[in-house]
Amino acid sequence: MANAALQPISTGRERYRALALRRIVILCLLTAALAFSIAADMALGPANYSLKEVLAALFDPATAGDQLRVVIWDIRMPIALMAVTVGASLSVAGAQMQTILSNPLASPFTLGISAAAGFGAALALVAGVAIFPGAVEYMVPINAFLMAMVAALFIHFASTMRGVTVETIVLLGIALVFTFNAALSLLEYLASEQALAAVVFWTMGSLTKATWSKVYVTAAVLVVTLPLFIRNAWALTALRLGDDKAASMGVNVRGLRLRTMLTVSLLAAIPVSFVGTIGFVGLVGPHIARMLVGEDQRFFLPGAVIAGALLLSVTSVVSKILIPGAILPIGVITAVVGVPFFFVLIFSNRRRAW
Repeated sequence: MANAALQPISTGRERYRALALRRIVILCLLTAALAFSIAADMALGPANYSLKEVLAALFDPATAGDQLRVVIWDIRMPIALMAVTVGASLSVAGAQMQTILSNPLASPFTLGISAAAGFGAALALVAGVAIFPGAVEYMVPINAFLMAMVAALFIHFASTMRGVTVETIVLLGIALVFTFNAALSLLEYLASEQALAAVVFWTMGSLTKATWSKVYVTAAVLVVTLPLFIRNAWALTALRLGDDKAASMGVNVRGLRLRTMLTVSLLAAIPVSFVGTIGFVGLVGPHIARMLVGEDQRFFLPGAVIAGALLLSVTSVVSKILIPGAILPIGVITAVVGVPFFFVLIFSNRRRAW
């Protein structure tokens, strides 16, 4: 009898171990794909190099020519790594927004954070307005960051009001998108030709102006914020069961939401302030991770990091090969990929609860 009672427990443990092993294998495969995509991103450009030449420049620079070494290390590697860090940051931000708001359509793009950043950048580019006057030299990224934070905090405090539903949050996000886009259009109408070109280029999103300093800052924000999410992995997973069940398990739901939203705001605003408006990565990346490794934050969080990084890295590769000799704005490519996925999510949500 005792052996019979223990058998289901043993079987359950074996199934869990098999599931965990499967998820680890998936994460390893995604990591391998990401490494290949980074190498391909550095190999492609106006002058194409083979993967062998790229690897030689990376691991044995002494054997590579001066031109190859400069192109790989000073020009292409910052762009390739910026794609990785920005994609990972936006994907994690979208993943945690979807978690704390219980909303499958939540992301920095769909909730107006990216649009707010675009308006902040346009204030600097068109009107020369510095929201933080002490750093005029960096007023474009600082303006974008501060406006993105304002939008994110507005969404958070609106979500804590009595009677506000998930649908209301989505509508508020859409309202923010239209509001900031309308304000941006007004600035574009009043802008000079030179300022207008700068605003349009910025709002399309581009990695071509990536530098090592921008990579360091974006990576540092990601490295600092990830441990905060990892520490709250159990509580965030419990939150997906609903507020009441999470509270019954000892989770401070209100405090967790506030801390997570503040962290997510920083994580989303910094990349957008550097590279411009890149949409749908924060929406598509988390859903890819969720489909592959499930909701458990111990696997979902690294899955979102790798999926977002891989998505934007592959997009960077695609932007170089669609038109030979030209590099398309990366925000255009992500929109082409993201819009069909967005429609699929909307219609699938109508047929089943998320």
